[in-house]
Amino acid sequence: MKSPRHLLSLGAAVLFAGVLAGCASIGAPVPPSLELPKPPTDLRAVRKGDRVYLFWTVPTQTMDRQNVRHLGRTDICRTLEAAMSECGKPVASLPPETVLSPRKQGGNPRRQENYTDTLPEDLEQQNPTRTITYAVEVLNGSGRGAGLSRQVRVALAPTLPPPGNFKAQVQADGVALTWDCMEPRKALPEISYRYRIYRRSLGNGTDLKLGDFDCPGGRFEDHTFEWQKAYEYRIAVVTLAGVENAVVVEGEDSPNQKVFTNDVYPPGVPTGLEAVFSGPGQAPFVDLLWAPGTDADLAGYNLYRREDRGQVGKINAELVKTPAYRDQNVVAGKTYWYSVSSVDLRGNESARSEETSEQVVQNP
Repeated sequence: MKSPRHLLSLGAAVLFAGVLAGCASIGAPVPPSLELPKPPTDLRAVRKGDRVYLFWTVPTQTMDRQNVRHLGRTDICRTLEAAMSECGKPVASLPPETVLSPRKQGGNPRRQENYTDTLPEDLEQQNPTRTITYAVEVLNGSGRGAGLSRQVRVALAPTLPPPGNFKAQVQADGVALTWDCMEPRKALPEISYRYRIYRRSLGNGTDLKLGDFDCPGGRFEDHTFEWQKAYEYRIAVVTLAGVENAVVVEGEDSPNQKVFTNDVYPPGVPTGLEAVFSGPGQAPFVDLLWAPGTDADLAGYNLYRREDRGQVGKINAELVKTPAYRDQNVVAGKTYWYSVSSVDLRGNESARSEETSEQVVQNP
């Protein structure tokens, strides 16, 4: 049997061994996180008029792959150089914000941030064929960052305001768009301007670019619309900078011009109407022929007939689909006067054509 002193010494040895074992498991000390946010890699820029719209994703991780808890300010950086190594004096700074961890955001760590920069007019005028470079730098709460974001370049070509007196008017053959042509206050080498027209369908919200047009003229007719639809038209002046592979920069839009293409316009009046009697030896009838209509929405024709000094009456029960008709309800010995009209898909009817006559001869 071991003595109490021996048991006490054994317990102390075991405890000392445990302490040594715990000390052996401790590795190199881990430095505290600097909480430097990862620079955004998806910076995008869109220019419209003298404004540059910047978009990027707010970082949620630090350079050492920790979740960002607090962000400092975000600096907006701009330079005339093709690339920048540091921000220098920012053109603007966005205030600090708190970024939640992905778990607290419901599993969606991506949040978009944006900023709109207005280009100074003298910067555009003095550098019409150059570009400007943008980046953003996201800082931590101590004002330190890990570097610049992805850099984007934007053309500095000067733009013009939208032309005045822009109007849209529905006509029989299309929507007529008119505007006042304008000249820049200062002509610049390798800079030219055109007029860009858009049409928006209010039914489905889709935008369609109708094309770029020169002035003088100040007029364009849209023939690609659909009747009985609501549309909005707008116009902007686009700048072309350079001779070959010109850079295109779009100016501000005009106020929208809203129209409803209500078709109250009849198709064209038929022409070339001829009437031919069947001839002897046959049951009497009169064949009518005329030139086919060219309207895209033509639905058919109506035929009209009168006797000498009689009332005009329609002789077809349904629309005639082809430019030909046989009138079998005729009486020998009489003369008939015929005319024809066109009808479109919405029931608009043209005026009647010039009359033509034919005499029905008594068969021998």
